[in-house]
Amino acid sequence: MARAHTSVRRRAGVLATATAAALALTGTATASAGPPVSAEPPLSGEAPGSAVTRPFWPTGPMEQAGPTVPAGLLPVPASGRSKAPKGHDVSSHQKSVNWEAARAEGARFVYIKATESTDYRNPYFSGQYTGSRAAGLLRGAYHFARPDRSSGAKQAGYFVRHGGGWRADGWTLPPALDIEYNPYSATHKCYGLGKARMVRWIRSFSDETERETGRRPVIYTTTQWWKQCTGNSRAFSSSHALWIARHGTSRPGALPGGWRYWTFWQYGTRGTLPGDQNLFNGSVSRLRILARGR
Repeated sequence: MARAHTSVRRRAGVLATATAAALALTGTATASAGPPVSAEPPLSGEAPGSAVTRPFWPTGPMEQAGPTVPAGLLPVPASGRSKAPKGHDVSSHQKSVNWEAARAEGARFVYIKATESTDYRNPYFSGQYTGSRAAGLLRGAYHFARPDRSSGAKQAGYFVRHGGGWRADGWTLPPALDIEYNPYSATHKCYGLGKARMVRWIRSFSDETERETGRRPVIYTTTQWWKQCTGNSRAFSSSHALWIARHGTSRPGALPGGWRYWTFWQYGTRGTLPGDQNLFNGSVSRLRILARGR
């Protein structure tokens, strides 16, 4: 993620290391020319349900009686992959963003860093959040996790109080949890937590976020980190949308923890939009369904 609060630690360091590790793991790294297209997700099967459910199959060639699954979790049809909506994520590193210019460049959504641990708030968050909405972008807030500092529930509460709330207005994306390599310690990539404790920490954050907002958080991570620090836990794949980070490739590659398809893909740290570059795995109308939560 792009963030001023952690910029020294990340841009050429931790994320590059994480990306290289993910590429080595899958053995499928290929440089892409221009904006990449979505990975090809499974086109059959049904994701298990969760508390927030509704029919969610796309119209067109794949139209059929829809199973009931969490919003945003079903795959996009192959015919729509080249039209995946573009988005980005920003933090205080981007300061005052020209949102109208981003919209003109094709942005349809943005995630904005709100908080980190329980002692940091993005000083530009309010202006970024309201400015992106005024420009016609769907927007959501994300929290950078520090499992070494306090409980998941405590950090979720801090996040919700300082920008991580949600409402069914059709413009607010579900809150997101950014959980990845520890940017403060190369020797404690998992923040000093064992795999089982990390899974409990994420569950605690998710449960409190749902209790306070009615939505499970989107989970942003890398495949390699998830395997190393949660033991590739499958505890979240049926009820949480995946925001996968994998840069410099034409596809996001192998997904972690039982997820069969991604909802958001951060495919680069530079591009035509401010901050990191992302795609949504669906149409704009499906992005709005994800935002509405029904």
